[in-house]
Amino acid sequence: MVFGNFDAIKVGTGEDLVTLTRWVIAQQQEAPEATGDLTLLLTAIQFGCKFVASKVKQAGLINLLGLTGSANVQGEDVKKLDVLANDIFRNALIASGKACLLVSEEDENAMIIENPNQRGKYVVTFDPLDGSSNIDCGVSIGTIFGIFKVKDESNPNISDCIRSGRELIASGYCMYGSYCELILSVGNGVNGFTLDPAIGEFIMTHPKITLPPRGKIYSVNEGNYKYFDEPSKKYVDQVKQKYSARYVGSMVSDIHRTLLYGGIFGYPADSKSKKGKLRILYEVFPMAYLIEQAGGKATTGTMDCLDLVPEHIHDRSGIWLGSKEDVEDLEACYKNDNTGAKTAPKTDAKPATEKKA
Repeated sequence: MVFGNFDAIKVGTGEDLVTLTRWVIAQQQEAPEATGDLTLLLTAIQFGCKFVASKVKQAGLINLLGLTGSANVQGEDVKKLDVLANDIFRNALIASGKACLLVSEEDENAMIIENPNQRGKYVVTFDPLDGSSNIDCGVSIGTIFGIFKVKDESNPNISDCIRSGRELIASGYCMYGSYCELILSVGNGVNGFTLDPAIGEFIMTHPKITLPPRGKIYSVNEGNYKYFDEPSKKYVDQVKQKYSARYVGSMVSDIHRTLLYGGIFGYPADSKSKKGKLRILYEVFPMAYLIEQAGGKATTGTMDCLDLVPEHIHDRSGIWLGSKEDVEDLEACYKNDNTGAKTAPKTDAKPATEKKA
């Protein structure tokens, strides 16, 4: 039987758009040892991102802006949208049946899923709504997440969180702004998916994101310059002579631009925040993982961020990340420093404990 000639399908264009779900399933099919558990977990995260994206768009109309009157474990005022986002992600992850331990910025303690029938093999760390201080003024905000595999499925405990970022198996973020984009890596590069609200699907729009060796933009809060250590001051003085400055003040937005255009983003430890302000498990690790997967580099100035081991679930660190050669220039300032800034100060924070779910 003769069927005639057929036009080749151009995957990812025209009528054959690659959705996030389709892409994740394809990754599963390429791994013979895959069970589909990670696929289901990522589906739950995808649902949470879609839900939060819809609420961010409606926030000003349905009274979700403003403060709840309480503060989170970090001592920051909690926004109504923060609370909703945290509940949505927590419930979606538990309902997936593939998570066993959850760590959220909004919760003081790690949450262990106690029911064995609802418990899986993954540890999920997440900031449900990063940059929430910008909610009321309409600046882009986002969700950040990282995924580890539990060491012992029958006995998940707090030690499953206190580990090096090198043990991450996936991470990503979802940015809610003029458009909604989810950036994801499962250990084989970085891809970006844009939400099409008309069909409710994330569509691949940025395949195989790769950072250039150098960029033309530096992103740092120079309002804190006087508190920086000498190597950071020296680097900022150097880079501002040749690069343009762009700083939104929302970590997801600033790193998204850095990931797409190259350059360097910095939020270093300083004399006000001795160990830094960014939380290691759900801000530093996921972003550092993405940047390295895209061919870039992430450092505290003296060591790779993914080599850190947090002392407790809300431990903090400074960070510089971006194009590899730009970050190496920053590291050179630390290597050549004689002021004693090479040693990061210790934290005096107390370890958090667990709670059951």
